[in-house]
Amino acid sequence: MLAATLWTGAVLVGSAPPLAPLRAQTAAPWQDITPREGLQGWHSTGGSATYTIANGELVGRAAPGKTNSWLVSDAAYGDYIMEFDAKTDPVLNSGVMVRGQSRPEYRNGVVHGYQVEIDPSARAWSGGLYDEQRRLWLYSLGRNEPARAAFRSGDWNHYRIEAIGTRLRTWINGVPAVDIVDDADARGFIAFQVHAIPEEQARKGPEARFRNVRVITQAPARYALPETGLEQQGWIANQLSPGERKAGWTLLWDGRSTKGWRSVTGGGFPARGWTIADGALSVTGGGGDIATAAPFRDFELSVDYRLTPGANSGIKYRVAPGTESLGLEYQLLDDARHPDAKMGRDGNRTLAALYDLIAPKNLSDPPNPGKRINPPGEWNRAVIVVRGNHVEHWLNGFKMVEFERGSPAFQQAVALSKFAGRQGFGTWPQSPIVLQDHGDRVDFRSIKIRPF
Repeated sequence: MLAATLWTGAVLVGSAPPLAPLRAQTAAPWQDITPREGLQGWHSTGGSATYTIANGELVGRAAPGKTNSWLVSDAAYGDYIMEFDAKTDPVLNSGVMVRGQSRPEYRNGVVHGYQVEIDPSARAWSGGLYDEQRRLWLYSLGRNEPARAAFRSGDWNHYRIEAIGTRLRTWINGVPAVDIVDDADARGFIAFQVHAIPEEQARKGPEARFRNVRVITQAPARYALPETGLEQQGWIANQLSPGERKAGWTLLWDGRSTKGWRSVTGGGFPARGWTIADGALSVTGGGGDIATAAPFRDFELSVDYRLTPGANSGIKYRVAPGTESLGLEYQLLDDARHPDAKMGRDGNRTLAALYDLIAPKNLSDPPNPGKRINPPGEWNRAVIVVRGNHVEHWLNGFKMVEFERGSPAFQQAVALSKFAGRQGFGTWPQSPIVLQDHGDRVDFRSIKIRPF
């Protein structure tokens, strides 16, 4: 595992390319790797898009189909800094692979891994980091409005990517977009994507263009930009990144023991029904719910979870005093297989719902109402934000539920639910965090919280 690299300095500002010049950048050992005529050093894979060179620009022309196309570097890169300009047709999603991977044993060699997005849709998550064909969004722009506003659809946009150690950062037109720490891939190829599109859109010949592609591979940490103040997100299992620690995050589970957790019925940790192995805290059924030893008032909670087929569980908060686990619940459910998904009202018992009260919707990207879910057997990330009466549920980088505790709409939802008649339901000022035992196996890890 590579150690994360830290930098210090002033916040980067500005929105127009090129990035604000720094003295160190002037003397930086840049190498131009823009593909040239004949595409020597590169090869195409995936779908049927074509790649050509015109006026020194790489042009990827979309073709109909369901498979994304890639122009892949023959060379592999470890730590490096990359800059490039990109312009896409407003109907054509694209992206650039960072430390990309393709192995025969993984989904028949499909291109996968870190991809910096070029997103001309209304969602405007250009510069965000997507884990192609693997974990989905690692860093969406759901809470980064300056980066969303920086992208200019249909025009040239300047990108910067720093992949140094386990830390990956991106900028779009000089605006910080992504800051993550992750240890999945330390080395891989660079690849330029042309996204698959329907035949009717392909008839118009939409293109993705790239130019001025350059990298620093010699001691890139020397040329990294200063700290930006952007929120950092950690993806190394059961560890906090340096940025998370600085922001006040703490681990609620240490990845190896029962410390900090107890049965909701009192006493110690359940003697059965819960196991710890391979960095996962797993409920297997029969042990009852467990709760944190400490209560929490206002917080942001992040939990990575993995369902088994047909599983049902939940994360509870604002639990009523004197009860075992009566409170608000972030529903964890295999919607496709568990019958509870069809119960309740309008989907308010499905994954990411406020259980039996508010159905989840894709609030981050309303034109696309579906959920972005990794299937049973793969990890997903649930986030709960509680600030006073304001509450949000997030799933894999998308906001799915938002409400105000105690509001007329909330009270009406309670009145129509199985919790009707429970005096003060959900309005209690603080409580432990509870993981539910619903009798099915569910794995948890990277359980962390940031009190406000």
